[in-house]
Amino acid sequence: MTASPKPRKNKLGSLEMKNFDVIVVGAGMLGVAHAWAAAKRGLSVAVIERSRQAHGATVRNFGQVIVTGQPPGMMLSHAQQARELWLELAAKAGFHVRANGALVLARNADEADVLQEFADTRLHQEGYRAQLLSSRELARLYGGRLAHHCAAIQGHDDLQIYSREALPAITRYLAESLGVTFITGTLARAVQGGLVSTTAGDFQGGHVFVCPGHDYLTLMPELFAPMDLEVTRLQMLRAVFESNPIEQLDRPVLTGLSCVHYGAFSDLPSAQVLRDIIQERSPYLLENGIHLLISPTPYGELIIGDSHRYGQDAPPFNDEAVDNAMLELASQALGARLRVVERWQGVYGAHGPAPFSVMPVDEATTVAVMHSGVGMTVGLAIGERTVAGRLG
Repeated sequence: MTASPKPRKNKLGSLEMKNFDVIVVGAGMLGVAHAWAAAKRGLSVAVIERSRQAHGATVRNFGQVIVTGQPPGMMLSHAQQARELWLELAAKAGFHVRANGALVLARNADEADVLQEFADTRLHQEGYRAQLLSSRELARLYGGRLAHHCAAIQGHDDLQIYSREALPAITRYLAESLGVTFITGTLARAVQGGLVSTTAGDFQGGHVFVCPGHDYLTLMPELFAPMDLEVTRLQMLRAVFESNPIEQLDRPVLTGLSCVHYGAFSDLPSAQVLRDIIQERSPYLLENGIHLLISPTPYGELIIGDSHRYGQDAPPFNDEAVDNAMLELASQALGARLRVVERWQGVYGAHGPAPFSVMPVDEATTVAVMHSGVGMTVGLAIGERTVAGRLG
């Protein structure tokens, strides 16, 4: 496909040229992933976004690229590729990224059993770059502040991005360095055969990638309806140390609660045992989908979460008991008192036929959506592979 010249804007701000090699609908994680993959190939690209700046799942998350948590096979392969793409993109777009891995802490012997089984079976066989730390080895980290845990998996490939700053930086880089045109505050009403009808007029693309997030009604609802998709709503916190801070905390921290959630661990026999134990001792955690994740921000704060409530819609009402449970778990893990400075809801698509779907609609249209909360972990690889497959 031949690259078209960069479109110009007239004094009224309207586009003089409405033809592009590639049009992307949606400026969230998958949208910018497809736009970057296409722009790198020298193609003219337009991104149509209904908001002035995307503010969905991409900026409401932990920014964790949890390679170590992905199940063997396709998802692990995608995560490993996305890791390298993140490092490349961060260097070019100039946003903060931590590349020193993550810790999965075992709070008790039952959680340690899962980490041990993972280390004994799939860690090396499946190509994970990680190691099992004993309680003694763990006690040497952070001045012994995590010594009350039994063991840990130290993942070496995991990254952390401060997503609320990364997405605007990526948008600027694509626009200023690669000539991507962002058409914001504009709703795409219909897409067919390369024609995109919007509230700002019609645009023609050689190929259109539709990345609508968890909006299954605006565009091609007939495609999504048979899939019976849901969304999950997350309760999220940003906190600061109120006492006894871990000044040098420099990587994401998870606990064994995540082992019943992430596919690298969740199908292991010991993880099934752990799930039964949690159900017996702390059913509230499973009922609310709580599994502790802690991400330190570049400013010494902590992003803490999360919970999961599934349904057709995401109710706007938070449960204070859920926030308190997550805050207590984080305080126990870090051995410190924490104070909440911000609360919000995350939301993403869930319960699809796979962790994500890439669906060709016609020769000029492809739809890409996530059905899980790992868009940051695999999104760049999905964009790269999809664009390569459709455009060469």
